[in-house]
Parts: sequence; structure tokens; C-alpha cells
Amino acid sequence: MEFKLHDLLGFTLNKTNAKLKNELLQRFKKYNVTPEQWSVLSCLWSQEGVTPKELADIIFKDKPTTNRILEKLEIKELIIRKPHPVDKRAYQIFLTNRGWALRDELVPIGMQLIKEATRGIEKHKVIEMRRLLNQIYDNLK
Repeated sequence: MEFKLHDLLGFTLNKTNAKLKNELLQRFKKYNVTPEQWSVLSCLWSQEGVTPKELADIIFKDKPTTNRILEKLEIKELIIRKPHPVDKRAYQIFLTNRGWALRDELVPIGMQLIKEATRGIEKHKVIEMRRLLNQIYDNLK
């Protein structure tokens, strides 16, 4: 069996992820939001009040990287940090009005990118692909 890098699933996944991230970066440029910041904002649009540790787990980033993303979002006045009501060592993350307002701008852009990326692929196959990728992830836990 001949080894070919381009035949490896991991290589294909990484290549596709890089392309999607770069495309998202270009489309979000005028909003001054990176794909990493988008993942945090998307999470907060669904659930505010999470701690940086909880956020890191949700977006699959380490805590230092998550904290850097949060610092940048705070400088951009898209989030605020509030002391945790129970754990005095921690704080919770909330969106500002500016952070909430970006949802109406960015979500359609993200949805359009996925629509373009999956053009020509039947909806049930996209759903099945997502299921299979999640199964691969779960198999490697």
C-alpha cells in the first residue's frame, strides 16, 4: 500500500478547515472579528454568563488562548466580564449591546459560507458528514 499524504483523512480535514477559516476571516474583516472571536461570540449568543474555563471547553481551545481571545473582545467592547456570584476567583462573560448587534450581521455571513461550501451536496449527506465527523471525534476520546 502506497502512502499518500493527500489520501489521509486528517490532512483533508485540516486543509478544509484552513480554507473555511481563511474564507471566514476575509468575510468578517470589515467587522474586525476573527474566526476564533466568532466562535466565542457564537457561544455567548447561545449562553451568556459562562466562565472562561467553560468557554475554553466549549470552543476546544486551551485556557490561555481563550483568555487572549476574551481580552481582544473586551478591548473591542463586545464583551464584559463580571465577578462570579459564587466563585470569587472566577468571572462570567456577557455580551455588550455591540456584541449582540453583531449577531445580525455575522450569522448570515457564516450561514452563507456554509451554503457555498456545501453547494451540490444533498442536505442529508451534510447531516451525515457532521454525524460521522462527530463519531470520529468521539472514537478518539
